[in-house]
Amino acid sequence: MNDSFIKENVYEILDYIDEGIHIIDKNGRIVYYNRFAQLIDDIDRDKAIGRHILEVYPSLSYETSTLLTVMKTGEPILNVEQTFINYKGKKITTINSSIPIKSKKRIVGALEISKDITQVKQMSETIVELQDELYNGKKKEKKNKKNKRAKYTFMDIIGENKEMLALKSLALRAADTDAPVLVYGDTGTGKELFVHSIHNASSRKNKPFIAQNCAALPANLLEGILFGTVKGGFTGAEDRPGLFELANGGTLFLDEINSMPLELQAKLLRVLQDNVIRRVGDIKTIDVDVRIITATNVPPEEAVEMKQMRKDLYYRLNVVSFEIPPLKERKDDIPILTKFFIKKFNEKLGRNVENVSNEVMKIFFEYDWEGNVRELEHLLEGIMSIYDVKTIEVEHLTPKFRDYKKNIIQNGTKSLKETLEDTEKNIILNALKTNNENITHTAEMLKIPRQTLQYKINKYNLK
Repeated sequence: MNDSFIKENVYEILDYIDEGIHIIDKNGRIVYYNRFAQLIDDIDRDKAIGRHILEVYPSLSYETSTLLTVMKTGEPILNVEQTFINYKGKKITTINSSIPIKSKKRIVGALEISKDITQVKQMSETIVELQDELYNGKKKEKKNKKNKRAKYTFMDIIGENKEMLALKSLALRAADTDAPVLVYGDTGTGKELFVHSIHNASSRKNKPFIAQNCAALPANLLEGILFGTVKGGFTGAEDRPGLFELANGGTLFLDEINSMPLELQAKLLRVLQDNVIRRVGDIKTIDVDVRIITATNVPPEEAVEMKQMRKDLYYRLNVVSFEIPPLKERKDDIPILTKFFIKKFNEKLGRNVENVSNEVMKIFFEYDWEGNVRELEHLLEGIMSIYDVKTIEVEHLTPKFRDYKKNIIQNGTKSLKETLEDTEKNIILNALKTNNENITHTAEMLKIPRQTLQYKINKYNLK
């Protein structure tokens, strides 16, 4: 097998990779593009091969090109955001990893792997610009109309479950302070309702409320979105305020905080401690007065144990914390929620549904509701969008719920999820008994983090 055969087939394989591969030689001339790099950069590969990189990318320079930089330093540059304008005048943003190519300890070229985030960056910048207009009064004629920036209040949290009422009381007390709040709950339990309500019940209610999902953007973009950027701070950077500046005086809600990169968590911690931020690429600091509310859909102690959240940040955010119970642990609220959603969708869809049948309500009480309140809401909306009836019967339910009726009510058998939970509960009980209720020894025996064991003990009420 000769070298040309290997080279030919490797290049063909690289054309099927969904990340851009770009190689230059020691003189900075382009020697290879894979097909995806050609799509990202909107470059005609045949016209680019053999030309100097700065000729094809005139917006770059010897200092700003990561490919040329790694050839000069001999050190790789990993996961760096780069915005450039190609020779057609098109603005492109990528996350690049550039690596020098060496032969016999001499640098003979460089390779770059690129991930296109152009559309994500454009969308995030549009969001920030719209928020800037909203919160800094650039469109003053609309200011009064949009003054209420957090949508929900405590009146929107439906239910009479004892634990939920206690949580509402706790959240209302938390609204009287500026202390950070950490909310934990499964997807669909209503974390956002609580966060909005805390802001709207606080002294900051007439100030900005801004929400950002930390899992929605790449780390490089998220830093710029949160802290802002200055022109010249990096290639393609513009003077742009971050969400901390836009939320000044109000509340910043960071959802899925455990998805934020650890190095960014360190910067967030400094903001919480010092109340100052520094835009990306800037040397000046800016004072900010922002109340931070965070949320996670995994137990925060488990996130710390699994190195998803810094321990020091957890302690700083966990000044006020509460866990929103899943719907399966507050089933006494199901009739109230069902009535509320029927009324809501009657008004929205022009229906005249009065209730659900006793048999349907029995299924609702037996069902596990993995999607929680949101799943119940979507189920009723779907049914009422199709059927205009007085009473929702079993025949109107989706196949998933009709099958559940057959398997659970008629046959008396347990679902797979219930069976697995029963098995897990029994294993934990036996392990606790073997270790004389010692949590540390039990966790070691089960080979799970201590915090995870503690969470499961609370979950199954094994105290």
